[in-house]
Amino acid sequence: MFDFCCNNTTLHLSRRVHVMGILNVTPDSFSDGGRFLRLDDAVRRAEEMVAEGADLIDVGGESSRPGSDPVPLDEELDRVIPVVEALAKRIPAPISVDTYKAEVARRALDAGAALVNDISAMRFDPRMKELIAERGVPVILMHMLGTPRDMQISPSYEDVIGEISAFLRDRIAEAVSAGIARTQIVVDPGIGFGKRVADNLEIVRRLDAFHALGCPILLGPSRKSFIGKALDLPSEERLEGTAAVVAVSVLRGAHLIRVHDVRQMVRVVRMVEAIERGGEEKQKSEVRGQRPEARGQRTEVRGRRLTTDS
Repeated sequence: MFDFCCNNTTLHLSRRVHVMGILNVTPDSFSDGGRFLRLDDAVRRAEEMVAEGADLIDVGGESSRPGSDPVPLDEELDRVIPVVEALAKRIPAPISVDTYKAEVARRALDAGAALVNDISAMRFDPRMKELIAERGVPVILMHMLGTPRDMQISPSYEDVIGEISAFLRDRIAEAVSAGIARTQIVVDPGIGFGKRVADNLEIVRRLDAFHALGCPILLGPSRKSFIGKALDLPSEERLEGTAAVVAVSVLRGAHLIRVHDVRQMVRVVRMVEAIERGGEEKQKSEVRGQRPEARGQRTEVRGRRLTTDS
């Protein structure tokens, strides 16, 4: 079972897919840069996403779009901490801080954040491992080639799924050796972070391969460029493409989906789950009519084992 305690909320990730709403408090994010720089606008958008069904809100103060430069520590703190402080008082959903800087994570956790989303998988700042272990909070470890500045300069893989799996397995081991409970780790294969279009499509198509890591899986496909290239569309017209990726990801066993368009993607997720539940009920009904020795067989659904015993 994948259950996370985030402040006063428990996320039962094995029971249903959870939706994480993206809140970029940056001037230059690829899709919504500049829209939520003002505190009032950021809080309003977070409240909207919670009303639309978001289970978590992910606050980020540094753009990680391809080619972006790092943001100075003080500037990232100025963007993120007031928003986290305000949201902790206003919304019931757990707050995630999207940062690879341990000091930003520490200050955000002090301000009311409940988990850390580190695109570097705790490689860029060695203090991050110590902080996560000390606080006992969940952490999201993401795969990325290089840094946001250079990750899309000729990325190449011989076996994209195998190489990402090996990287994440190493990062999980490093985290556990630092004192972080394995049960507090989420993995993210890093759609769009040092990947070619074909690589991103392969990740979605074979997402269930990452179940072997034994951790919940997060996928963040929202409005990404591989969707734009597949459909020849700008970022503001990638809603349907994102919905298709989200639907397939749920079927392949994603536990968390990170998106901009919360209302629409919550509906996609719930509909896919309704279809899955219908299939499970049909299997149970069929098993009731089988011979006794046929009972007890198992089927793989959404990355968890479901017994078909009636």
